Amino acid sequence: MELLNGVHQIKIPAPGSTSWQTNVYVLEGSNGHILVDCGWDSQESLWALQEGIKAANLKLRDITTVIITHIHPDHYGLSSKIRQICGAQVAIHKSDAEFIFSRYKDFADLVKKIEVLLRQNGVPEDELPQLKEASLWMSKYVTPDLPERMLEDGETISNGSLDLEVLWTPGHSPGHICLYERNRRFILTGDHVLYDTTPHIGLNPQSGDNPLGDYISSLKKLERLKVSFALPGHGPVFNALKLRIEMILQHHEERKRAIMQSLHSGLQTAYQIAQQIPWLVDEGGVRFQDLEVWDKRMAVTETLAHLRLLMAEERVANVDMDGTSLYLS
Repeated sequence: MELLNGVHQIKIPAPGSTSWQTNVYVLEGSNGHILVDCGWDSQESLWALQEGIKAANLKLRDITTVIITHIHPDHYGLSSKIRQICGAQVAIHKSDAEFIFSRYKDFADLVKKIEVLLRQNGVPEDELPQLKEASLWMSKYVTPDLPERMLEDGETISNGSLDLEVLWTPGHSPGHICLYERNRRFILTGDHVLYDTTPHIGLNPQSGDNPLGDYISSLKKLERLKVSFALPGHGPVFNALKLRIEMILQHHEERKRAIMQSLHSGLQTAYQIAQQIPWLVDEGGVRFQDLEVWDKRMAVTETLAHLRLLMAEERVANVDMDGTSLYLS
């Protein structure tokens, strides 16, 4: 689908799913086309990408650059295969690139660190095996390779027709980027700003010390931009970027208030706090105990991210009791 002149969106399905789709974008250029994100390393993803490019009357071999907004498998997984097919240069922010192998190849140490984090924050022993390995299935849909180009904040990538400014927007991942075309006033937001859901921001061994604080700072960085169209990594394209940012910021303020309310009853672990908060509110709300395993782990790490921000704001403190972190207001 051509959204703007020379800017095409292709929806890439997740393996075995028709409802979970990633938006990837082909940007036509006189010096070669740019592909922004690429989907999972699966036959379904590659076929959808190929057919989408054909429908736009373009050719896969004319893609010269693949820019990855972040290294989650639904955005990064297929990049190595695309490089094999057409020789395109893959570009990723340096803060994400450093985690590629520890996340997708030699991940035993990462799984151990996740187990320690979850146990320390109150996850019961009988739930630990499932929660610590909840994301391992995704690694089979990634071929991990280092990029040819390490991106930094503020640099520009051009293809002769478009000039994309790299905006480092950590939070959803430590090296997440958005791409801003200043002259034509559109921005590719990856998973930093989505129209119909609030992006996951969780504390984990690779997230940095205060990922939600980083995320909020990154959101405010985008508020100053002149944007007519926002092209996200999932869901519909939208044009009210500043309004959507305000709504996301409001969501996090509400979540912080809910956490503070839960702490009025005494010292609690992150796991105990997470049990008291409604989840998947964009989908009508789901109780913690009714969440799927992967969503349950995300709920705990999101709670931790909010607690870490509240600690930075000096509104919450934590104390270690026999190896378990307890929080108090």
